[in-house]
This record gives sequence, C-alpha cells and structure tokens, in this order.
Amino acid sequence: MTDDTGLLHAYLLNGQGGGESQDWDSIKQWNPEQGVLWLHLEYSNPFVQHWILNESGLDEVTAEALLSEETRPRSMISGTGLLLTLRGINANPEADPEDMVAVRLWSDGTRIITTRRRRLLAASELSDTLMKGNGPCNAGEFVESLTDRMVERMADVVDRISDEVDELEEKVLTMESYELRPIIAELRRNAIGLRRYLAPQREAVSRLFSEKVEWLSDMDRLRLRESADRTTRFVEDLDMTRERAVVVQEELLGRLSEKMDRTMYVLSIVAAIFLPLGFLTGLLGINVGGIPGAEYTGSFLIFCLALVILVIFQIWFFKHKKWM
Repeated sequence: MTDDTGLLHAYLLNGQGGGESQDWDSIKQWNPEQGVLWLHLEYSNPFVQHWILNESGLDEVTAEALLSEETRPRSMISGTGLLLTLRGINANPEADPEDMVAVRLWSDGTRIITTRRRRLLAASELSDTLMKGNGPCNAGEFVESLTDRMVERMADVVDRISDEVDELEEKVLTMESYELRPIIAELRRNAIGLRRYLAPQREAVSRLFSEKVEWLSDMDRLRLRESADRTTRFVEDLDMTRERAVVVQEELLGRLSEKMDRTMYVLSIVAAIFLPLGFLTGLLGINVGGIPGAEYTGSFLIFCLALVILVIFQIWFFKHKKWM
C-alpha cells in the first residue's frame, strides 16, 4: 500500500505469519493488545516527518535517527526499544550497487517502524510474505527476517566482484594495459565502497544477539548470529578481492615495465650501431677540401663496404659481450 502521505506499507501481524493491511486511521487507533503493528514509511515525506516527531510517541533521539539523511549501520537500545540501521544493495533499475540503500528500524516488541528514502526490495518482499500468510509472526522474527534478506542480496554482488577478479587474472596476460587499467580501478572502487558499509554492518548485526532485548527469542538470536557470520564472510571476501586486484595491478605494471625495458633495449642497440656510422658519414659529408677519395670514382663503394664490415663487427662484439 502506498499513498501521498508517505505510508508505504502498514500491517497488523496476526501472529500466524499473516497481516492485515492498515491505513492512517487504523494506525492512530492501534493499541498493543491488537497485535504487532509494522509501519514502513518514506522519511522524506513532510507528513511522515510530522507524525514521527509529534504523534508517534518516540523520544527525540529515536525520532531523529529514523529521519536522519546520512547514517551508518549501527544497533543500539534507544528509549524503550531497539534502534537498528542497516544498508542493503541498491537493486533499483540503472543504480550502482555500491550506492547502498539504507533502512532505519525501531521496535519495542509491539510496534515496528521502518523508514527509507529509496525503494527497498527486502521490505517489499516482507510485505508480500505477510499478504500470503508466511511472513514473520512477531517483532523478533521481523527483525531477523529483514536482516537476513538484506544480507542475502549482498551475496550476488560480492560473488560477481570475485568473478570479475578471476576474469582479470586470466586477461592480464592477453589484453592491452589501457583496456585493463580502468576495469581494475572500477573493481577496486566497488570493493572498497561495499566494504565501507559492510564492516560496520557486521558489528551492528553482531551486537543484536548480545543486546538485552526481551522480545528477541533464542532462535532469533541464533539466526541473527548466522547473518552476522555471513556478513563477516562477505567482508573477508571483499578484502581478498582487493588484495587480488592489487596483485593483478602489480602484474600489469610489471608487464608494462618489461615491455618498456624491451623497447628501450632495442632502441639502445640500434642507437649504438648507428652512432659510429652517423659519425663517419657526417665527417665525410662536410663540404671542405681534402676529403679522402673525393677524386676516385670507386671510393663510395669502398666506403659502403667499410660501413657494412663495421656493422658486422659491432654485432659480433655485442653478442660476444652478451649485450644482444
């Protein structure tokens, strides 16, 4: 459900995996005895901002956290509830996955409030599961399910980056350097950008199963631990990807240096061979009297033969010294 007041989804959980859709009138009349209420809001909407700040009953710190424009992944006890901020892969059309989507969540076990600015597929999937009757039954399962879905979507992007490094390691021996250098730079940028958010997210999820939250069951904490372990693996994979990208870049620079050395070597040999030839031809080409052989018609052929002999001698000398 979406309206111009910023209400994206609102469900009253029935405790059996389903949920009843709610509107603002139902939300304002809700009380904890009715069941767990989930509100998914667009925090940039003025109506939502007014409701959170003035009508939601949340303390000032929690309200500002739910409306914060820029935030990093974290989890903490705020007021009477749990405040959690997570980031997920941006799967919106033509979006850069490294430009991650943030979701802010607060819950006291009877009410769940999540806010976002850009479309979040994990929230849409949870809405679909509630409509089908196989969604979370309580607040603890909701937090665990949302966290798991956001972590799950990271696997494809992390694996894709790893596969790109595999391809680069094969292409570095065949492709030209000017083709590989921007690819390596882009890959490293993506890996660094993802890790910048995944590292604190790992800490945020890890803290969830150690926080003193009564409505988180042992099973919820166990599943949150698994999500934290998977996030840790993603961070380690990204670290390894960065290291492998550095190795590929060093291999590329080594090939460039080797190619440059071969080119300079060939140029040096050519210059060394033609240096005495240029000196002799320049010396005999000056326009003054007394040049040897100027009056003899066969002197040009003799001079050319002498130059050939000189070149042959130079080549023999270079090979003898193992310079060639």
